[in-house]
Amino acid sequence: MSAEWWREAVVYQVYVRSFADADGDGEGDLAGVRSRLPYLADLGVDALWLTPFYPSPLADGGYDVADYRDVDPRYGTLADFDDLVTATHAAGLRLVVDIVPNHCSDQHPWFQAALAAGPGSAERARFVFRPGRGPGGEEPPNDWLGAFGGRAWTRVTEADGSPGEWYLHLFTPEQPDFDWSHPAVVAEFLDILRFWLDRGVDGFRIDVAHGLVKDPSLPDAAELQRFLTVDPAAPPMPMWDQDGVHEIYRGWRQVLDSYPGDRMTVGEVWLGNLHRLAMYTRPDELHQAFNFRWLFAPWTAQAVREVVDLSMREVAALGAPTTWVLSNHDVWRPVTRYADPGRPGSGLRRARASLLLMLALPGSAYLYQGEELGLPEVTDLPEEVLQDPIWERSGRTARGRDGCRVPIPWSGTAPPFGFGPPGSVPWLPQPSPSRRRPPTRRRRCRWCAPRCGCVVSCSAAWASSCAGSTPATPASSSWPATVSTARRP
Repeated sequence: MSAEWWREAVVYQVYVRSFADADGDGEGDLAGVRSRLPYLADLGVDALWLTPFYPSPLADGGYDVADYRDVDPRYGTLADFDDLVTATHAAGLRLVVDIVPNHCSDQHPWFQAALAAGPGSAERARFVFRPGRGPGGEEPPNDWLGAFGGRAWTRVTEADGSPGEWYLHLFTPEQPDFDWSHPAVVAEFLDILRFWLDRGVDGFRIDVAHGLVKDPSLPDAAELQRFLTVDPAAPPMPMWDQDGVHEIYRGWRQVLDSYPGDRMTVGEVWLGNLHRLAMYTRPDELHQAFNFRWLFAPWTAQAVREVVDLSMREVAALGAPTTWVLSNHDVWRPVTRYADPGRPGSGLRRARASLLLMLALPGSAYLYQGEELGLPEVTDLPEEVLQDPIWERSGRTARGRDGCRVPIPWSGTAPPFGFGPPGSVPWLPQPSPSRRRPPTRRRRCRWCAPRCGCVVSCSAAWASSCAGSTPATPASSSWPATVSTARRP
């Protein structure tokens, strides 16, 4: 491809654990991804984006990283990664990897050292530790909530057995937030970028890119707090989109620009204010930022046109490309999300139409694995197999995101449908290949306001539309009997 390949690229997201299982252990792996490169090249995409493959306890599907410079043994080795880079480039494709800078795993050596070192230590200064409020510090430092449920603070027990400080985790307690005001954190991630750039990666998808910097006063915010919202009317919040985050990305841009081959970054930035979103793509910052207003636009011509016009207008002045996203590993699949209970087959037809429009729009498009197959959300996974932390953190009221992460069907009429060798058992059960039954009901979100832009707090978790209702829920889930391949015109 020509210089600045990312401006008009189609990037295919690979959720590694659910894409292809080469060794038969029930989980996808890097060798499996490599084996399917001919399919991706034939599909006509320009690049693939790998979700985290780093060592992780999987408290949040790999977004709790214990080591940023290695490969989790369940997915392979660094040698397997190097082979994948070589094979990807030989196939004429680019490779983008996920990086998770807002937080790490509580098993990361830095956090383990922070727990052992105690209050006031240099080790704790790399995270957000604070004393509690109230008598004996029994209350957390502020009223912030966790994105997956519960409060955003956990109290530690000190080495002498006494109740100690609290640490911040905007997601799960197993994902402590870094303190990006600390020079060591800044330097560490610049080195992590270089480690993977030296191995040949073409870019990075940045997880929670708008969340690295917090208001240093850590004010109370529960009355304002909205999680990962695309509501343009959402008020500013002290844990998201702080101005200081832009200086971090200017430093990252300098590192990427020092490498040949037109390396790139794309940020996961959940903002409904498209002007604020566009600021992340100024010429000396990120190359792209995800446009989630498009993903959650209601199914009306007026709403779609408004989002398209606004999106293109806001980035035009900066010379940055627009990005288009209909699906990913955090939201219900479009076939289910767009379904009208009174119109059988409407979800698939609407998903196809939206995908066709997305691929025709100027800018770059991001496809989630299986989107080209017309796969629906798997809504009836047994409760005992659910692994998303949303399930437990919500008191088992929100099933979470496992339904869009079910291993991909490749061939055959029985599990594992080519996902792994015959006889292997996928880590999440796959539904039957018959056509799914039509949706049966629609319900209002019981957590959100009428003009809902909130994703995580919905009763259907990560799936609400801007109209404030959850997607129609099918009576059962199954793979479509036929599949179609979408190519960019």
